[in-house]
Amino acid sequence: MAQAKARHYDCAIVGGGPAGLTAAIYLARFHLSTAVLDNGRSRALMIPVTHNHAGFPEGIAGAELVRRMGEQARLYGAACFDATVTGVKSASGGFLVSSDGGGFVARTVLLATGVWNHRPAMPDGLHDQALRSGLLRYCPVCDGYEVTDRRVAVIGSGEKALKEAEFLRSYTADVTLIAHGGKHDLDAPQRARAGEWGIALVDGPCSNFAIERKHIELDVPAGRLRFDSAYAALGSDVHSELAAAAGAKTSAEGCILADRHQATSVEGLYAAGDVVLGLDQIGNAMGQAGVAATAIRNALCLREPLRRSEARPALKL
Repeated sequence: MAQAKARHYDCAIVGGGPAGLTAAIYLARFHLSTAVLDNGRSRALMIPVTHNHAGFPEGIAGAELVRRMGEQARLYGAACFDATVTGVKSASGGFLVSSDGGGFVARTVLLATGVWNHRPAMPDGLHDQALRSGLLRYCPVCDGYEVTDRRVAVIGSGEKALKEAEFLRSYTADVTLIAHGGKHDLDAPQRARAGEWGIALVDGPCSNFAIERKHIELDVPAGRLRFDSAYAALGSDVHSELAAAAGAKTSAEGCILADRHQATSVEGLYAAGDVVLGLDQIGNAMGQAGVAATAIRNALCLREPLRRSEARPALKL
């Protein structure tokens, strides 16, 4: 990516994952000057293979999908920068965007900053190996199909983790919910639900994770357990700090609140993808980005609707 310099853009996009890059493709093809500022930490880069993304029947790695989308955005003229954005501030006619790679002035800003999953307490190398091999997973909507009729653990506690275990019961009859930090904080009705669904409840904490013969193993106070795959249901951090600092409204969970055009409560500031309250899926993020980009184009054209004459020919592919 390019090195950031102080420049003026029609739109600055913060985040270079599927949402940010989809918006960049749309905006560049709307003939709007577009900057993508990305710190290389998109959650999509963690995906070993996604089989839910339409058009890739054999699946595609998250990193490869992001690479292709970035190439497409740059093909149409979007400028992509390696930069960590530190502030977004409203200014006359737009925004001042500060980053560790320089400053930007933009008429509009799209935040596609995403979320980051909390990980089980395991070494980074082991975590990445387990993730690549499908022994550790984070999204049952994405890959529950892959654990059909397998022995599955859900690591977490409380209502959200129980709901994830219940979701997985539609794929397999062998689901164990393990309280990662200690004893389960489930009330009697929740425990009854688990029993009705055939979900085993095991107290933690979990420790000594290992990969053994294509299985993931871990210790709990009751002994050592082995599973075909384990789901981490430990919550996530929503990267909405920039929006909140700019004055945009957020939900109780910290997600950016956006209307049906993906506009936030701050004029000219938009949001799309996992950072917005909704289904955390690539397809959903891309759809929101398409809506946001079109809304940005329409809003900007109210200010300056006509395209100036250009001597260069149209792009030929």
